[in-house]
Amino acid sequence: MSQGGIGCWKICPILQGIGFATTVICFLGNIYYIIILNWAAYFFGRSFTSLLPWSHCENPWNTEYCTTNFTKPDTGAMNMTNATMDGNMTAFNTTNATLQISPVVEFWENKVLNMSEGVGELGEVQWDLAVCLLCVWIVVYFCVFKGVKSTGKVVYFTATFPYVMLTVLLIRGVTLEGAADGLFFYLNPDLERLKDHKVWIDAGTQIFFSFAIGVGCMTALGSYNKFHNDSYKQCFLIAAVNCFTSLYSGLVVFSVLGFMAKEQGLDIKDVAASGPGLVFIAYPRALSLMPLARLWSCLFFFMIILVGLDSEFVGVEGVVTAVVDMIPYLRRGYNRELFIAGMCVFNFLLGLTMVTNGGIYVFKLFEYYSASGIALLFMAFSECVAIAWIFGVNRFYDSIELMVGYRPLVWFKICWTVLTPLIIVGIILFMCVTWSPMEFKHFTGTYYFPTWAEGIGWVMMAMAILCVPVTAVVKMWQAKGTFRERWREVTTPQLQYHQLRDKDKLARGLRFDSDPSTHPPPYSSLQQHDTEL
Repeated sequence: MSQGGIGCWKICPILQGIGFATTVICFLGNIYYIIILNWAAYFFGRSFTSLLPWSHCENPWNTEYCTTNFTKPDTGAMNMTNATMDGNMTAFNTTNATLQISPVVEFWENKVLNMSEGVGELGEVQWDLAVCLLCVWIVVYFCVFKGVKSTGKVVYFTATFPYVMLTVLLIRGVTLEGAADGLFFYLNPDLERLKDHKVWIDAGTQIFFSFAIGVGCMTALGSYNKFHNDSYKQCFLIAAVNCFTSLYSGLVVFSVLGFMAKEQGLDIKDVAASGPGLVFIAYPRALSLMPLARLWSCLFFFMIILVGLDSEFVGVEGVVTAVVDMIPYLRRGYNRELFIAGMCVFNFLLGLTMVTNGGIYVFKLFEYYSASGIALLFMAFSECVAIAWIFGVNRFYDSIELMVGYRPLVWFKICWTVLTPLIIVGIILFMCVTWSPMEFKHFTGTYYFPTWAEGIGWVMMAMAILCVPVTAVVKMWQAKGTFRERWREVTTPQLQYHQLRDKDKLARGLRFDSDPSTHPPPYSSLQQHDTEL
C-alpha cells in the first residue's frame, strides 16, 4: 500500500481503526520508552567519575544498611527478598536481625529514582534526570527530522556498533571466574517451566513486542520500500537476526552473572534479574567488580543508549509517517520538521512526570498498560481478520506475488486464517483468567497500585483498542445504501491501478497492457508518499 500505519489499512476500510490504534500504542510507547534511555544516559555520565558511585557505601544517599560484603548465614537463616531485581541485592539476616542492601540498589532507588511513597505523591522534578531526558530527545529529533533518509544513515552506526560491544563484553565475560556456571545455567533451561501457562503468555507477548508487531512501526518503515522490493525474504532475515541477537545477548549477560554469583557466593537463580533490574542493578554491580570498572561501565551504557535510540527512532517514525500520510499539508516546506519538533517537545513534557519522585510508578503504569500484551494481541488478531478473512488470504497471496514475483509458503495461509487467531484468543483468555492487580516490587517491599491509578491504565489501553470498533461503526454509518451495500463498500479495498491483479483490472474494464503514460507504473514508495497517483 506504500502508506504509513493508518493509510495502509485502506486495504480493508472497515478495520482502518487498526491504523489509529497502532499509532496510539506507538505514541504512548514513545513517551515511556525513552525514559529507559534517560536512565542509561544518567548512568553513562556517572561512569566518568573517579569511583563508580554504586560501588561503595560512602555517598549521601546510602543508608546504614548499605554493605558491599554480604554475610551468608546457615541455610534457612537468610531470607532473600523478592526485590526489583528478583532478590539478588538485598538480604535479611535473621541471625543478626540486620538488613543488608547493596550500594547499587541504593544508588538506583535512593539516588536515580529517589522514590516517593506511591503514585499519588509525584513530588518534585529531578532536574539532573530532566536534563538527560532533554538531551536524549534532542538527539532523537536531529536523527529523525529529515525522515528515513537521515535515520537510515544514523542506524548504520547505531545498529551495528552494539554487536561490536556485545562481542567485546562477551570476550571479557567468558574470561571471568564463574562464567562457565552462568553459561551452563543459561543454556540448560528448566523444561518443567513449560507446564506453566504464564511462561507461554510472557513468551507470546514478548515476541510480539520484540518484533514490533501490532504497533505500526514495521508498516511505517516498509512503506518506504519500492513496490517490487522482496519484503518476503526480508521478513525471514529480520526474524532470524532478531532471535540471534537475543540469544547472543544472553551469552553476554549470563557469563557476567555467573561471575557475580561466584563473587557473592550465591546461586545463579538468585542473581538473575529481568527488566530494569538487570540493566540498572545486576549488570552495573557486576561491572563494578571487574578491573577497569569505569571503562566497562561506559562501554556498556553507551551500547544500551545506541540500542534504545534505534527503537525510539522507529517509534517516532511510526507516528510521524502515519500522521503525515493522513495530512499531506505537513509535507510542504518545513512543516514536517516543525511537526516532529512539536511532537518531541510534547512528549518531553509528558515524560517529565516520569522523572519526578513518583516517576517510576507513572513509568510502570505506561509500561504495563499502554503497550500491554492484550492491546498488542488484539491488534494482531484484528490484522489477521482484516487480511485473511475480509481482504481475502488468496487475494493477499496474489498481491504478494504481484510484488515479489512468487507466492509464499502455504504454511502462512494456515497461520493467518486459523492458527494465529486461535493462539491469540487462547493467550488473551489465559491473561484475563489469571489477571491480578498491578504491583511494583522493590527492596523494601511490594507496592500495590490504587484502583484509580489502574483505572488510568485501563483508559490508556482502551484508547487503543476502542479505535477498531469505533472506526468500524463510523465507516458503516458513513456508507450509503442498504446494510449489504454498506458492507460491500466498507470491505472493498481502495487500490490504485498498479496494485490491482489482472483479473481485477478486467473486472473493472481496465486494460492491463495499456500505455504506461495512461496508467503510471509502480513508483518507489518515497515518490508515492509525495505524489497523488
